[in-house]
Amino acid sequence: MKLCKQVLLLITLFCYMGCKTDKKTVQAPKQTTPELKKKQVVYQVFTRLFGNSNTTNKPWGTIEENGVGKFNDFTDKALQEIKELGVTHIWYTGVPHHDVITDYSNFGITNDDPDIVKGRAGSPYAVKDYYNVNPDLAVNVDQRLAEFEALIQRSHKAGLKVIIDIVPNHVARNYQSLTNPEGTTDFGAEDDTSVTYHVNNNFYYNPDEAFQVPQWRNGYEPLGGNHHPLADGNFKEVPAKWTGNGSRASQPDMNDWYETVKVNYGVSPEGHKDFAELPDGYEDQDYTTHFEFWQDKDIPSSWRKFKDIALYWTNKGVDGFRYDMAEMVPVEFWSYMNSHIKMENPDAFLLAEVYNPSLYRDYIKKGKMDYLYDKVQLYDTIKHVMQGHGKTDHIPPIQQDLMDIEHHMLHFLENHDEQRISSPEFAGDALKGKPAMVVSTTISTSPTMIYFGQELGEDGSEDAGFGKPSRTSIFDYIGVPSVQRWVNDKQFDGGQSTPDELALRDFYKRLLNFSIESTALAGAYEDIHQYNRENSQNYTDKLLSFARWSEEEQLIVVSNFDAENALKFELKLPQSIIQKWELADGSYPLSDQLYDTYKTELTVNDGRGFITIDIAPLQSFILKKKQL
Repeated sequence: MKLCKQVLLLITLFCYMGCKTDKKTVQAPKQTTPELKKKQVVYQVFTRLFGNSNTTNKPWGTIEENGVGKFNDFTDKALQEIKELGVTHIWYTGVPHHDVITDYSNFGITNDDPDIVKGRAGSPYAVKDYYNVNPDLAVNVDQRLAEFEALIQRSHKAGLKVIIDIVPNHVARNYQSLTNPEGTTDFGAEDDTSVTYHVNNNFYYNPDEAFQVPQWRNGYEPLGGNHHPLADGNFKEVPAKWTGNGSRASQPDMNDWYETVKVNYGVSPEGHKDFAELPDGYEDQDYTTHFEFWQDKDIPSSWRKFKDIALYWTNKGVDGFRYDMAEMVPVEFWSYMNSHIKMENPDAFLLAEVYNPSLYRDYIKKGKMDYLYDKVQLYDTIKHVMQGHGKTDHIPPIQQDLMDIEHHMLHFLENHDEQRISSPEFAGDALKGKPAMVVSTTISTSPTMIYFGQELGEDGSEDAGFGKPSRTSIFDYIGVPSVQRWVNDKQFDGGQSTPDELALRDFYKRLLNFSIESTALAGAYEDIHQYNRENSQNYTDKLLSFARWSEEEQLIVVSNFDAENALKFELKLPQSIIQKWELADGSYPLSDQLYDTYKTELTVNDGRGFITIDIAPLQSFILKKKQL
């Protein structure tokens, strides 16, 4: 097998050098990816908010009024604290240069029009220049790229791998790169704007029609109605381009993604694909075979542009990408894009936002994604349980349904799009996130993601301007109170945090660190919830339990989602687990791995297991069997 793999890599390299290619320098893959032995944890941080110590929080406030965090706020101390939380990867959200209202014209950057910008700080998903970074984040705007490169190096020094966003489905209406590498051009620079569609146009057009700003309703006005010389209800775009969410109207609705334009990947308005499709069986092939497939194919212009962007950042040391709305882009493009990235860095962490479960397997197997959001199934179901109107009975079937791809379904309870757990609109109490977090983290081999401030119980209640509270704003300059208290004037020691915030952070630290060290959590899984629902008294639909194990470690996870009632019951293990663990009749000590204060024992009698559980409201146990 090893020899065959070496031969395959040599053949691929030969084709890469000899066949038609759009890459100047040819290199073989640097290394092969080892088999996963431990779980991974992603810390998503909204970069401009993390280090902002300004507490003014004026709705629609300017950068001068409300302040902004910088790359340099991620000091060695800050990064080490994040690493010690139990984090392996840090996702710096909002790094590529997107539209902002702050005036940077003195640095050669054109001003952005509030009529096509959401909020005052702008959406991180309306990227204006993929070859540079958000000027808000730099101490010295002229050196903004160098400041981010230094942050990459500091992150690596701290033992963290770096992820940034790429948004292939759409770009800002006024896309303009000031720092294109030699041989690259802006999106749309070579487009034939006299036609609606051409395979190598980067955008779709409405010839002979001009773009019109949306009609604002329900009291909404750009910048909250605050004066700005460019906020005049006009933005020049002739001919009009189709909008990012697919709206073909020259005047999009205010609820459309009006600040962005849809990228054309060689799919005609009628849905015809003007590019090669993957042959049958390619879902079972590895990235080297996918890479080889594309070498002699005609590639639409937009494919090449985004591939060049990804490799530009990969070569700067970025370790992976989070892809926004990946399902709106053809899966064949992802085969092309991701196989090129993997040829440069086989260990690249490729995470995609895909919400349609019927597409999961195509985007993993054909598109060569490493991970997808497990939102529509696990997140939505756990949220209902946390809110008190869902049953834990619905969780094990999700795990069973996804068993063939469970490792690829990244788990989370918060991200920048979702409500904060502590917000009244979600659960209203950070403690209700504790059993959910234990389940989300330990039920599969997939990576876990947390959103900055989640570990402190941030409630997202600030009225920043664009959008509504319950989600920490990604559109405006704002402070994040719980994070500011923990940052403590850039000491990053929790010096101003409340006791409850520190206790919650300690819980996350214990759980996440255990998860990345446990071999059992990278091993086998078996549900015992349904077995206990049928066979154990006092075991309710507010409890969840399952077994996890490896050769070195055997675990029983029990979580109580009931916020009011302590529960005492006898947890039962079926013969299947006793047989797999090769346990003889007798007693086996168990101890909780979260706090090491709860101890009980597993009694095996006649091939079945019994554990006495006494669990408090919202408590969880990760019970480890002592090796005898």
